Amino acid sequence: MMNIQLLNKIAAVGTDKLDRAAYNVGADVTAPDAIMVRSAAMHDMEFADNLLAIARCGAGVNNIPIDRCSEQGIVVFNTPGANANGVKELAVAALLLASRDIVGGIAWANSLAGTEGVAKAVEAGKSKFGGNELAGKTLGVIGLGAIGGMVANTAAGLGMNVIGCDPYLTVDAAWSLSRSIKHALVETDIYSQADYITLHVPATPSTKKMINAETIAMMKDGAKLINLSRADLVDADAVKAALASGKLSCYVTDFPTEETVNVPGIITIPHLGASTAESEDNCAVMAAVQLDDYLRNGNIRNSVNFPNVSMPRTPGTRICVMHDNIPAILSKISGVMGDLHINIDNMINKSKGDNAYTMLDVSSEVPADAVEKLHAIEGVGRIRVIG
Repeated sequence: MMNIQLLNKIAAVGTDKLDRAAYNVGADVTAPDAIMVRSAAMHDMEFADNLLAIARCGAGVNNIPIDRCSEQGIVVFNTPGANANGVKELAVAALLLASRDIVGGIAWANSLAGTEGVAKAVEAGKSKFGGNELAGKTLGVIGLGAIGGMVANTAAGLGMNVIGCDPYLTVDAAWSLSRSIKHALVETDIYSQADYITLHVPATPSTKKMINAETIAMMKDGAKLINLSRADLVDADAVKAALASGKLSCYVTDFPTEETVNVPGIITIPHLGASTAESEDNCAVMAAVQLDDYLRNGNIRNSVNFPNVSMPRTPGTRICVMHDNIPAILSKISGVMGDLHINIDNMINKSKGDNAYTMLDVSSEVPADAVEKLHAIEGVGRIRVIG
């Protein structure tokens, strides 16, 4: 039986996908073979040698030490798209909050409690909370993945002119986009044209503070910025300076920080993007299914540090080899199999950056020294033999 530790409360609809005859699942599990996590910080955690995988119930993995996991042969999964609809709906709300002073209007209306003639006061004072409609305005969407694509399509349905930019746009993602959405080759085209800009990219070293004084200077005067991705994407000081000067008219973020709370022009939402019951359920189910398939079969789907590799199981034994993405290593692995007189029935290999993963299905018996001989190959890391 394998141990799966839950670092956060994970929706039962997801953990119920894990066969209790095969797995011991719970928050109090020790010596885990796998971990399921939402937002718990893992950078200071020590990982035992038996830890095989971490499944993040969500898209962002900034709470997980990816490089260290790769070095130790720990597969890190996420669940792209599982919470997309919840974030998309919040993005629509953010567009409306940026367009009309709904937050200020509600606070003002509540301040009238206990006074006479509320209805009359509302009619007299409502004009200062007016705003603009979305229809006919231009929305720039940076990042057209599972979430950004849905936001772009929905905004087009609301009558907005939508420009999208994503240098890593896949063919499948492109097919899902409305034909009315224009494609910008570079982000600067969006900055110069958009009335609203919404960010849907991961937090990486290359995207940290991608919105800064220089990029804000390229934007239209009075532009509105929406960030439901990660706080690190935006230079808070640059945004506050732009709001004070009028260069930006509003900033809506789902990631409040000490620098952004209670600042005029900034609307802070308490990280509600994926905090719907449906999103949490979808993420938990997707994470559990991916984790189970890896632990049982060695298949990898939606890993952030290892390639997607999947092969149907056949009778016999599966050998899973993690290795560096270097020349000639496959021939060396095959050579070891040949030297041991092990016939390879099926084989698949994929790479992701510096990391590669090879699965071999064999019907003959695997000698006890096979793993040792494979480990002796330069560049080979973790090896699993699944019976």
